[in-house]
Amino acid sequence: MSATPLATLARTSAPQSMLRRFLALDAAVTGTNALAYLAFSGPLGRFLGVDPTLLLALGAFLTAYAAGVGLLASRRRPPALGVRAVVEANLAWTAVSLVALALWLTPSTAGAVWTVLQSLVVAAFAALQYTALRARQDRSD
Repeated sequence: MSATPLATLARTSAPQSMLRRFLALDAAVTGTNALAYLAFSGPLGRFLGVDPTLLLALGAFLTAYAAGVGLLASRRRPPALGVRAVVEANLAWTAVSLVALALWLTPSTAGAVWTVLQSLVVAAFAALQYTALRARQDRSD
């Protein structure tokens, strides 16, 4: 991903601002997803073909994760180690989601589509955050 499309996507050419925006967007999307899982685990579970208890557990985990990513995004200069941890966690989430879909989840069609789509979004966040971190580090040299 080149810096120009990345800057257009972030609406800024400053790597520091790009990084913070991609972290904040990740926190917002993850937090929204978490709240939906917590508040509507029953109806969503039926629609997605997933155990509502699993959605509650995921909602609780994602709430904490979103808060941590949001805290990182609020830092004037998010530490590289923290950003790398978010990137790696996002990549792990993507892999686990797809493996779970292939090996042990038996969701509805909507649930299978949702699992693939959310894993692609999370992978995109990882790529954007990694690229913005690299741009920030390249500019610091």
